[in-house]
Amino acid sequence: MHISEISKTFRAADRYWLTDQVRRSSRSLSANIAEDWRKRRYKPAFISKLSDAETEATETQVWCEVAYFCHYINEKTFVDLDDSCDHILAQLVRMSATADLWTRLTGENARTPIRPHADR
Repeated sequence: MHISEISKTFRAADRYWLTDQVRRSSRSLSANIAEDWRKRRYKPAFISKLSDAETEATETQVWCEVAYFCHYINEKTFVDLDDSCDHILAQLVRMSATADLWTRLTGENARTPIRPHADR
């Protein structure tokens, strides 16, 4: 949501080509992770969705870089966003590398919802 708020400050003339793109990729990243969690019973599908999420995280990084070079965001904001994307990418890569741990569902793990409040 941080990216969505920041993109509201971009010039109106650039709303589609930049704002829309960065919002779409960042939202798609979150959606891919949610879909991936539901597919964790099937290791190949799990790894494939993680790869999709990595792609969206990288695309988000590129659009943030474009926003920085076009002077829509300052250096600190760019570095913060870029670091966040790097952190997410590292987590996704780690999850792919340890897919067996994530796809092994037994006991409580089999019923763990993606959102902690989903079972209220």
